[in-house]
Amino acid sequence: MRSAKIRWRVEHDYRELKTALGLGDFEGRTYQGFLRHVTLASVAQAFCTLERLSPRAAATA
Repeated sequence: MRSAKIRWRVEHDYRELKTALGLGDFEGRTYQGFLRHVTLASVAQAFCTLERLSPRAAATA
């Protein structure tokens, strides 16, 4: 059961990265640019996750 929940979480996070945070929108030419794009998308995902888990977010919802 635990691995099924983890798989769902990973799929959800990947879908969020691709759609809401623009992971699939990179159209650059260099590998360095791709790495920067992935890094920024990952940082945005981490920020969204921290905001979602924040006690302040639960209090205002």
